[in-house]
Amino acid sequence: MAVERSAPILVASNRGPVSYALDQDGSLVPKRGGGGLVSGLSAIGPDAGAVWVCAALGDGDREAARRAGAGHLDPDHTGGQQVRMLDIAPDVFAAAYNGVANSVLWFIHHLLYQTPVEPVFDAEFGAQWAAYETYNAAFADALAQEAAEGAVVLVQDYHLALVPGLLRARRPDLRIGHFSHTPWAPPDYYRLLPDDVAAGVLRGILGGDRAAFLTGRWAAAFADCCAAVLGAEVVRGTDGSAAAVRFEGRETRLGVHGLGADADFLRERSRAADVDERLAALREQIGPGRKTIVRVDRTELSKNIVRGLLAYRRLLEIRPEWRERVVHVAFAYPSRQDLAVYRDYTERVRVLAEEINAEYGTEGWQPVALHVKDDFARSLAAYRLADVALVNPIRDGMNLVAKEVPVVSERGCTLVLSREAGAYEELGADAVVVNPYDVEGTARALDEALRTPEGERADRTKHLAAAATALPPRDWFLAQLRALREG
Repeated sequence: MAVERSAPILVASNRGPVSYALDQDGSLVPKRGGGGLVSGLSAIGPDAGAVWVCAALGDGDREAARRAGAGHLDPDHTGGQQVRMLDIAPDVFAAAYNGVANSVLWFIHHLLYQTPVEPVFDAEFGAQWAAYETYNAAFADALAQEAAEGAVVLVQDYHLALVPGLLRARRPDLRIGHFSHTPWAPPDYYRLLPDDVAAGVLRGILGGDRAAFLTGRWAAAFADCCAAVLGAEVVRGTDGSAAAVRFEGRETRLGVHGLGADADFLRERSRAADVDERLAALREQIGPGRKTIVRVDRTELSKNIVRGLLAYRRLLEIRPEWRERVVHVAFAYPSRQDLAVYRDYTERVRVLAEEINAEYGTEGWQPVALHVKDDFARSLAAYRLADVALVNPIRDGMNLVAKEVPVVSERGCTLVLSREAGAYEELGADAVVVNPYDVEGTARALDEALRTPEGERADRTKHLAAAATALPPRDWFLAQLRALREG
């Protein structure tokens, strides 16, 4: 069945706004998602004719995609949005998603490899890369089918780096943009990739009219890679920053859009009854009169949870006056547990937390309150009571936790922030900044943060909240759309 070219605005991302589970009777049970894209796309209104193209991630999604065929999912399941879900073969999806996107491109951009032993790009990787090309081609085909003449297409993230170039070849009439939610690796590290792969990813993104990033630092690194790997020309703005990349007769403009926190949603949601319940439970667990150091992360390697725990242990060692007076509330929600390296990391976090509690805990005080079951309401409760927020990633495209905590905090919160987080560009002036690899320095920073006078802490929190909400999700999405339309 042919698909009518009617959509004037399209979004493409690996994960869509809805996921499905299969009930015992074979019926589909939808679960709507949240996040910046969902909020952003809803900002343009249901009458805009926008279409979201995404991949089926599990068996329930695949069944929903099969039932929809080349059409769109049931709008009752998607909040009225038009969503086309692609039923990509499970082996192709797994090789593209886990083999390339999460195990290679993510590791490259977050500088995660132990280079004496990894990466190893062999025949198995060659097959995975072929699957990544097939996966990206499926998106390009669907977008080409769905898009109206001259439509605007916003392609999201490292999963779909090849789509702009592939789509350009199919539909040169379209306005195509790509947005990277991760950092971008500097040229020397980026060139760990095989030469053809390194060039292919860059060529893919340069197939768009615009390539956008969360910070100027990541945009500059991308431009540097284009120059080093492809020999492309970097066009500089009046301030010397990279404004565009010229390559093979085309110019791709560069943009920066620092995704902010959704203040209205966070403030309303954080005052809900289930958050109040979890807040009471956390306060009981912490005990009266104690300060809290809060972190909320997935057990993603780049989040640096282990060094954060080591820094807290060091704090208790060098500043014994904090013993029994502070609790480290650590939410470490398991991530990517289908990959062995992530399972091992999650276990290391658990073991280290137990060691700290065994070494320093007393009958009435548990130094680390570790929670591993994902619970958004409990995370918001922790935001409300935090005296110190620890956000120390090795490298992070942005880090919304750093932006969310100051918005929700009840009494003001001192932010201990890695200089390698994208959020540092906007929040660094009002945070206690750390080198994420420096455990000793992070321990001293935690001590400084705990000792911040109440008035100073309140002022810092006010400034942090203002910066954190400067470009909320709807405005972030619309800014990309407007910039792509205007050229």
